[in-house]
Amino acid sequence: MDVKTAFLNENLTEDVHMMQPEGFVDPKNSGKVCKLQKSIYGLKQASRSWNLRFDEVIKSFDFTKSEGQPCVYMKFIGSTVVFLVLYVDDILP
Repeated sequence: MDVKTAFLNENLTEDVHMMQPEGFVDPKNSGKVCKLQKSIYGLKQASRSWNLRFDEVIKSFDFTKSEGQPCVYMKFIGSTVVFLVLYVDDILP
């Protein structure tokens, strides 16, 4: 699966402020900053925030995280073992 917007719109756990984006500056409040409500691409907290959310959701499907490899999740269904391997390539084309 290739997800191009994985880091977008994730919840933030702390307050993050940024300058008003070029082209979207409010002329009446040009000296003010924006408080982010969701994560945006390029934000230092974005990958951590996304990973915490992914971990929470995948565990809700009864997967367990491998102790030796934190990017590997396992689920046991009878005699069948399902492995889910998480790999994130954060390099833009």
